Amino acid sequence: MKAVICGANGAMGKLIDGILGDAVVGRVSIDGENGVPKTFEELGKVDADVVIDFSHHTAVEQVLAYAKSIGSAAVIGTTGHTAEEKAMIYAAAEEIPVFYSGNMSLGIAVLCRLAKQAAACFPEADIEIVEIHHNRKVDAPSGTAHMLFNALRQVRPDAVEYCGRAGEGKRKKNEIGIASLRMGSVVGVHEVHIHTGSQCLTLRHEAVTRDMLAEGAVDAARFMEGKSKGLYNMEDLLGS
Repeated sequence: MKAVICGANGAMGKLIDGILGDAVVGRVSIDGENGVPKTFEELGKVDADVVIDFSHHTAVEQVLAYAKSIGSAAVIGTTGHTAEEKAMIYAAAEEIPVFYSGNMSLGIAVLCRLAKQAAACFPEADIEIVEIHHNRKVDAPSGTAHMLFNALRQVRPDAVEYCGRAGEGKRKKNEIGIASLRMGSVVGVHEVHIHTGSQCLTLRHEAVTRDMLAEGAVDAARFMEGKSKGLYNMEDLLGS
């Protein structure tokens, strides 16, 4: 597999670069440090199987355009995409293979699966999601919290996402609340609380280092080898 990394000078980009080694055939980073091209135009077209993006959600249009121009797959590891940017991702998947996930951790994929299974066993239970991240994270709730909600909604189709509970008013039965905490240097903690009134089941995933995200992104990139056009996610990878 040959890969291009977008966001190559960032923390995640460097981790992915270290794992892939000689498989990296191109790098792009907006800061231009270490002699890395600032743009895809400066990089030029290279022979690559996949473009891995860990830059910023606003770069997704350029990432997808470049992947289409060289006929490669795209792995989108950034989060916080706007509705318009998500539409670009879905549209690109009609032309090329696109892997898109709010979290690249296999552990989180397992958490989503377990949460869905548990929620199906307790159809009347209250469900709340808690996510904790470092104090520099700019988006809330996290993309992973949204992933968990969407997984739960597969067994609770009438569920409504309720972010940042505040003020007066009783909790509605179909709400799934999401609480976001930002503190210190926490890499990432996600919890799903399923409460029946007589018992509470808590599912928890803690990211110890960011290495897990880099490892998951590389797994996703390798998974995309030889794939036909379409939209793929961690559930597809887990199923493989």
